[in-house]
Amino acid sequence: MYREMKMATEAGSKTENGLVDGQECYQYDPDILKLIDFSKSPAKYNPPVSPTHPGENLVMRPLCLADYDKGFLQLLTHLTKVGDVSREEFEARFMQMKNCPENYYVTVIENTESGQIIASATLVKETKFIHQASARGRVEDVVVSDLYRGKQLGKLLVDSMTLLSAKVGCYKVSLECRDPLVKFYSQFGFIKEDNQNYMLQKWWD
Repeated sequence: MYREMKMATEAGSKTENGLVDGQECYQYDPDILKLIDFSKSPAKYNPPVSPTHPGENLVMRPLCLADYDKGFLQLLTHLTKVGDVSREEFEARFMQMKNCPENYYVTVIENTESGQIIASATLVKETKFIHQASARGRVEDVVVSDLYRGKQLGKLLVDSMTLLSAKVGCYKVSLECRDPLVKFYSQFGFIKEDNQNYMLQKWWD
């Protein structure tokens, strides 16, 4: 058994069918999404959508433990390689992130009619010593199901995570994208800085 799941058990919590002690288990407090002031968004939407009204039969909320059975991991395969993640591995990673509630904001859009997760994005908050012990935000893992492209959901998620970063204490927020997407992300206030390079090493694909 993974250490994180042991911690949950030792704390007296019972995990079953995606619930903890019979209650829906969110990765972070859903009320945090209410902090988003969408009137501050520089982007334009037609038709209008918002975090509280993303579309018909759609709801934006934190990732839930039960989303293992709602297609969350399958959705991520539209973005990159996921692998064969077991329920135990998913729950262990979920609880690890839940135990760092001020650092991870994995956010999904669910179709409440089908019960499927059809879009997702994550705000990662890196705590720092610099800038008066502040934090830096990163918008990552933005993905929308092929069946829901063109409904402004990716746009809405990026916008929401960007605005949320300011509300949770980030002094700046960044993201990584390919050159053809620079114009798309510019509508949210992101800029491409001169003399800045994104470099990496991969230990596996």
